[in-house]
Amino acid sequence: MNKSLISLIILCTGIIAFSLTSCHNNKVTSDVIQNPNTANGKVDMSQLPAFSFESELHDFGKIIQGETVSYPFKFKNTGKSDLIIADVSTSCGCTIPSFPKAPVHPGQEGVIRVSFNSAGKHGFQNKSIVIVANTQPNTFVLRIKAEVTMAGIQR
Repeated sequence: MNKSLISLIILCTGIIAFSLTSCHNNKVTSDVIQNPNTANGKVDMSQLPAFSFESELHDFGKIIQGETVSYPFKFKNTGKSDLIIADVSTSCGCTIPSFPKAPVHPGQEGVIRVSFNSAGKHGFQNKSIVIVANTQPNTFVLRIKAEVTMAGIQR
């Protein structure tokens, strides 16, 4: 065998060994994951976390093109276990969400803040905010809307 092939084999073996040993500290315990679906088809959702939003839609009304506006979607965990938000995505790059990274305990409140940048937009705008969490169902959709007008032009 030539030296290049031997070096490549040794390098690959080292990478694989490192990958296998470096992941052992990142344990996800089952006590934060509640999956109500069972093999027998019976579902117990009584112990799950649940969202309760003050509002699921916010209308900014008329805004001037180029304005950035934001709204705090306030919610409460009305379930019986910790609410964990895994991800919040939007239907447009012009809409930026921020959300709690730590678990929201039962009875606690939280905020998902959504900012909308109207630069380059005009007319009626409807944007969706999709939340992925450990709830059942695991996705929840919020919406914002606005009418973007040019500066100085009123309808």
